[in-house]
Amino acid sequence: MNLQILRDAGPTSDDEHIARISRETRVIAMVGLSPNEARPAWGVARYLMSQGYRVVPVNPGHAGKTILGELVHANLTAIPDELEVDMVDIFRRNDAVPAIIDEALECLPRLSTIWMQLGVRHEEAAAKAAASGITVIQDRCPKIEFPRYR
Repeated sequence: MNLQILRDAGPTSDDEHIARISRETRVIAMVGLSPNEARPAWGVARYLMSQGYRVVPVNPGHAGKTILGELVHANLTAIPDELEVDMVDIFRRNDAVPAIIDEALECLPRLSTIWMQLGVRHEEAAAKAAASGITVIQDRCPKIEFPRYR
């Protein structure tokens, strides 16, 4: 399996981790969400919203506008604390991941999961997040994974 979970290694299976994430997550900050309906991030966000998750768009090029009815924030730091983000979903290039994870660890106190989309991986940044107690998933998509557990 191409899934990497970097917390709670041991008897818990990958499927159990994803099932837990799908049940416990309520608010997802999606870094790289575009207003372009043809982009994969837009389809994933729309699906997650249809399943009852709140998706908070993060895209500096569209900050202050709305995507799918939600205000777009320039970065994770700009998200108000009262939104209580549980998960950061990263739709960015691999080289952007370390800065995103550093920012998430610094400003999102309720964060429990870092999810990197299909094709997105960064071992060192993932290890840093895991060392902080965060569950990390790389190279997967919640739109594909979550339906198996809802």
